[in-house]
Amino acid sequence: MRWTAKPAGSVLLALAWMATGAAQAGCPAWPRARARQELQGLHDRLAAWNHAYRVDGTSPVSDAVYDQSLAQYKQWRSCFPPLAPPELPHLADAGGRVRAPVAQTGLAKLPDAAAVQSWIAARGGRDLWIQPKADGVAVTLLYEHGDLREAVSRGDGTHGSNWTAVARRIAAVPKHLPNAPARVVLQGELVWRLPGHVQARDGGGNARSRVAGALARGSLDEVTAAHIGLFVWDWPTGPLAMRDRLAGLRAMGLGDSAALTEPVTTVVGATAWRERWYRQALPFAADGVVLRQGTRPAAGTWRAAPPDWAVAWKFPAAQALATVRAVEFHSGRSGRVSVVLALEPVQLGDHRVQRVNVGSLARWRRLDVRPGDRVDLSLAGLTIPRLDGVAWRPAQRAPLPQPPPRHGPMDCWRYIPGCRAQFLARLAWLGSRHGLDLAGVGEGTWQRLAEAGQLHGLLDWMALDEARLARVDGIGPARARTIAAAFAAARRMAFPRWLSALAPPPMGDAAAPDWATLASRSVAQWQQAPGIGALRARRLHAFFRHPDVVALATRLHAAGVAGF
Repeated sequence: MRWTAKPAGSVLLALAWMATGAAQAGCPAWPRARARQELQGLHDRLAAWNHAYRVDGTSPVSDAVYDQSLAQYKQWRSCFPPLAPPELPHLADAGGRVRAPVAQTGLAKLPDAAAVQSWIAARGGRDLWIQPKADGVAVTLLYEHGDLREAVSRGDGTHGSNWTAVARRIAAVPKHLPNAPARVVLQGELVWRLPGHVQARDGGGNARSRVAGALARGSLDEVTAAHIGLFVWDWPTGPLAMRDRLAGLRAMGLGDSAALTEPVTTVVGATAWRERWYRQALPFAADGVVLRQGTRPAAGTWRAAPPDWAVAWKFPAAQALATVRAVEFHSGRSGRVSVVLALEPVQLGDHRVQRVNVGSLARWRRLDVRPGDRVDLSLAGLTIPRLDGVAWRPAQRAPLPQPPPRHGPMDCWRYIPGCRAQFLARLAWLGSRHGLDLAGVGEGTWQRLAEAGQLHGLLDWMALDEARLARVDGIGPARARTIAAAFAAARRMAFPRWLSALAPPPMGDAAAPDWATLASRSVAQWQQAPGIGALRARRLHAFFRHPDVVALATRLHAAGVAGF
């Protein structure tokens, strides 16, 4: 639910962002032409998001991403006042010409518990109430003599669209209020019903977009209408005291809404309710809590601007906007290149995120992510940062980073230019628990040895003694003793461990007790083994006949390793 005119919705190659647009504090040192260009570009992007949200009923980005983009725009405007474009237009809904019976005020957002404490303290902790901040589509309902007369969208807060016909098709919107005064104005949220929804676990679930999309179509089928619920969060024309208003809502059959308004006196109490509604089930998605004074000015004085008697306190952001510092390319032992973005640190939920995995080169090229771009992040499974897309790009973009050359699974058995990342990945696998499980030997150790000129081939470490290891920068005598012991123990390991360390294609039950048996098999013999098709049979045959692999087996035989 939005309250202002805005939408809802191996590092071998790291190309650092040299542009100044990543500055989050202070002003970027741009020349006038670029400042004007960047401001206009972000202004246009925000205006387009506004239009999509207010006119089209769609949510191109989340509230969190919009809010952070808007904050960046405001900062740039303050940095370059003479160059700033006009203020963003405050858009109403399409056809939003119906005057609301009471203005929808919107809410200012408090950033943290300290701000909430100050807000509560300024009001003496008296007559304060808290509600979940429903993530839906705001509506104003007018009842006369108990009967629904009008439903108006939020629009620009003063004027909106006439949703009366649509509202009459939604069972959750009462067509008649029992025990109602002659004239009742209710403000609330049309929400997507989500029984048992836990915001911390489930996120927004695109709930607002479902409601907005259904309303934008102008007509509702019965199935869709049944999924839409109503949460009444205010009775502007109701009694002066909150307790009386809540009692009146219950008398009019709106007890479910009244049950989600609770008294608070301290920030501790507000925090407890916020945590409860964040981590326990609600019947709809919510993106925070709303704090209200029980008494407030008469409804006729309300304006379409955030008041001082009600504020929002959002839940931890499920989405975040991050600035890309660098694009990093990682080569695996099979030659597959993956892409990771190094980010300006951002807070996402309970996590501080500085890196996010893009995935394949193909996805990176499709997204065209470059240093300086702003990307949209979310959490997968509540813990793993996930790249959802590029939110917006600077007007002047960094050059396109170039990935390392792509190699195949049978390449890069030596530490040579163009192969170093894949070679180190092979060593990392060899020393890992999947291979020889070398205690105290990780990726950093292999890299130090390679950069010190001690490793040229995959098995050169077998010739390193404690004295040579100790002379390598960053290792020292104590670690050298540990590493030398691990290297010595590796010689005595069984053949299956060594075979896994060399990382042939998967062979299932077709493994053999020695290298000679495996190397002698033809493609047809491999294909006779259960679970091995024609393609893998050819790969296995090629692996055991590859000259570099044959040379490794010969060296292991000479070293007396079992099975070779």
